[in-house]
Amino acid sequence: MERLKGISMILVGAMLWGATGPLMEWTLDVYPISVSFLLTIRLIVAGIVLLMFLKMKRVRVTGIFRQKIWTKPLLIFSVLGMLGVQYSFVAAIDASNAVFATLMQFLAPIYVIVFISLRLRKWPPAYQVFGMLGTLAGLFLLLTNGQLDSLVISGQALFWGILVGLAFTFYTLYPARLMQEWGVLLVVGWSMLFGGIFLGLVNPIFLSDEWGLLKDPTVIGLMLAIILIGTMAFVLFLSSMRFISPVETSILSAMEPLTAMVISLFWFGHFLSPLQFGGAFLMLVFVTWLSFAGNEKAEKQASA
Repeated sequence: MERLKGISMILVGAMLWGATGPLMEWTLDVYPISVSFLLTIRLIVAGIVLLMFLKMKRVRVTGIFRQKIWTKPLLIFSVLGMLGVQYSFVAAIDASNAVFATLMQFLAPIYVIVFISLRLRKWPPAYQVFGMLGTLAGLFLLLTNGQLDSLVISGQALFWGILVGLAFTFYTLYPARLMQEWGVLLVVGWSMLFGGIFLGLVNPIFLSDEWGLLKDPTVIGLMLAIILIGTMAFVLFLSSMRFISPVETSILSAMEPLTAMVISLFWFGHFLSPLQFGGAFLMLVFVTWLSFAGNEKAEKQASA
């Protein structure tokens, strides 16, 4: 029953996060809203709402600060994890589109393999090398449409796309102990609030003339939708890890780019060329296989 609950959480969370991309893409295209302005409001409001909800449930939301050992990890996760993944994701959307940003985020397992290999100072197993090469081949087709001398997306989009994969890897791996000790909602709530405050200080939105846009009820509605849907997606994604393995989470996360593709196709008419579509399909297949093959290998070693 708990495993079914975890699977339901990750599927719904992945679909919601996949839907958030096209929604933000449309908002950034139609209205003169900057990435910093959108994210600062989104993170601060979502963080406050989550913490207020926990307070109503009589959770001691400030308890995490009574033990100073947790303050530094929380701040690191807030800036490099929560803010890092959200900012790079939205910046990648702004520089390209939601499908590209979501697919680049889906490359996180590749970064994990590279990180572990560098830390252990040895080559990854053969199945991982095979999976990485297949994924990179798909990425090549997606980015170049099969032409060696051309890049379908801009260098800026590629930069943010690589960064979103790195940030998502950190976001997934780093907060395990924090969330085990204090719970998903509390950590997400504080990290959203701190991440939003940090971004607001680095790029002061109180000096922005974008506040006038909030006089439009449509803009307010879009901002609320982005905040609510995105927050639910993050909470469901992280909560699912209590009931299913990281491997299953990685495999089922394939619903993110698939959802973004379908919505972008019908909403924006974003048609990938046959080679680009084939590249996206290869990426999904090889990343999913990579996770599945790794799980099978771990199970055999455990039973040996």
